[in-house]
Amino acid sequence: MADDKSKKDFRDRDRVSADEDYEVEYFATKAGITPQQVRELIAKHGNQRETLEREAKALGK
Repeated sequence: MADDKSKKDFRDRDRVSADEDYEVEYFATKAGITPQQVRELIAKHGNQRETLEREAKALGK
């Protein structure tokens, strides 16, 4: 099911949806990793943005 972009609140900002290509692409670009790596991180660590940012940073080392 696609995101309803007319409904925005805090809940949507602290997670990254692996089902939404635009969210994966944005996070990948921001973190300097590939979209496939983003999806792997989500599968392994969940979709909490804070956790994903930490793990993406660790990949870059």
